[in-house]
Amino acid sequence: MLWLALHLPRLSLEALAATLPADAAGVPLALLAQHRITAVDAAAAACGVRPGLKRATALALAPALRLGQADPARDAQALQAVLHTALGFTPMACLDAPHATVLLEVQPCLRLFGGAARLRARLHDALAPLGHRLQWAAAPTAAGAALLARWGGASHGDLACGAHATELPALQALLDEAPVWLLGPGREHWEALQGMGLQRISQLRALPRSALARRFGPALLDEIDRARGERADPREPAMLPEVFDARLELHARADSAEQLLHGAAVLLARLVAWARARHARIAAFALQMAHERHRRRADAGDAGAAGELPARTTLRVELAEPAADAAHLHALLKERLARLVLPAPTLDLRLHCRDWVRAPAPNGELFPTAGSAHEGLARLLERLRARLGDDGVQALQPVADHRPEHASRTVPLAALRRAARGLAPGWAAGPAPLPLHRPAWLLPEPLPLPSGARGQGPLWEGRPLQLLAGPERIEAGWWDDGGGTATSGLAARDYFIARAADGALVWIYRARLPLRPDAADGLRAADGAGWFLQGRFG
Repeated sequence: MLWLALHLPRLSLEALAATLPADAAGVPLALLAQHRITAVDAAAAACGVRPGLKRATALALAPALRLGQADPARDAQALQAVLHTALGFTPMACLDAPHATVLLEVQPCLRLFGGAARLRARLHDALAPLGHRLQWAAAPTAAGAALLARWGGASHGDLACGAHATELPALQALLDEAPVWLLGPGREHWEALQGMGLQRISQLRALPRSALARRFGPALLDEIDRARGERADPREPAMLPEVFDARLELHARADSAEQLLHGAAVLLARLVAWARARHARIAAFALQMAHERHRRRADAGDAGAAGELPARTTLRVELAEPAADAAHLHALLKERLARLVLPAPTLDLRLHCRDWVRAPAPNGELFPTAGSAHEGLARLLERLRARLGDDGVQALQPVADHRPEHASRTVPLAALRRAARGLAPGWAAGPAPLPLHRPAWLLPEPLPLPSGARGQGPLWEGRPLQLLAGPERIEAGWWDDGGGTATSGLAARDYFIARAADGALVWIYRARLPLRPDAADGLRAADGAGWFLQGRFG
């Protein structure tokens, strides 16, 4: 077995930084618990701020210091996103939550990814959007890999490479040189162990086991045995939730769409990690914004008192084609947020997704195909819907009627997509598309055509039309005759495909009913005896 351990030494600080506005980069940051500093970033450390200092002392050293309360729930959500990313590579992944470590059993999938080095590189690229600094190590045991990862190693940017061991003897030799404070109980009893002159695990193992167990408890020896592979260490794999639901409490209230988008980008990165672990694509997601109740925007209208304002605003984004591309989801959400007027400042964001479809990972293509063009069209329609609204992009839906002017209707594209995916119960599937011998371009109203002398047939632009195909007889509309609409009434027509003098193909018909002098609407008045132009091809 080979276990890969990913340790996040700055998880709490990075989880807090994700809640800050975009303009807070470079500002000294520190975590606070019970009025004392618990963690600092590099900028705060450069100002002399250290863990253990009181709040007032830290602010005296760094007046620009930004303080945030330690929040285990916030850290757990950030660590959960790393776990979801790991589950996209192996089904055997689990958490070592007290030490902010994710463990992966990777031996069965090394051949798939081309070796341990390539697997680590791909895993690092997948974790990059989450914005965490990593320390990794590999070992034959899960506890051993976790200890080595926490020990650290040579740093390369945001990735610190720890010790690597593929055999138990090599792992045991490395662990003998590891410091005692890496052990969980070792941290608890660190002062006593230090007073006894015990710095390394090898020195601890040299003492009688029974005396150590009486003095420090059996947990200390149990962790050493599991790390060295001398005791079984069963691990339960983590399970992915069926529905994605993540929350982000903003450190400062957001008054604009740009500030909201910065926080939402963190949630979108976690959503994509969850979707890739499920081998799924997102069909729709909802961003819920919790507002500050006691403040109201001046442009929100006379909605009454602040208590009458909505406590939450929900923004739902539906995709024309399911996708798992973080940049694409970010672009769609940006377009929707640009059109949104916030009734009050936002304090909390929540991203929810239950509409997803299982799909294989997309394959790269050397030459674009029809599928690539279709994907580009789908993304264009999504951008248009996000910018213009769901009702701003319409689609044609076939209707079971033989009359061309009644054979289709316009419906919002979003409703049509929901019906196709089964997300909108009650929508009936429309009839089959129109046959190929009918044009897609119809005139708003049929255009009367003069007839030539001596039976030459219809004329267009003063020249006779050559009939190529037909007639196609249509008799319909008796069921809504006299319904009062502008396009209702009986139609009895013979349709022909004709060619004009310039080679253009047109669709014409000859009405078989005489002109009704009492007709009030333009279409029925035009639908008298004679020739009419209904549409054009191409």
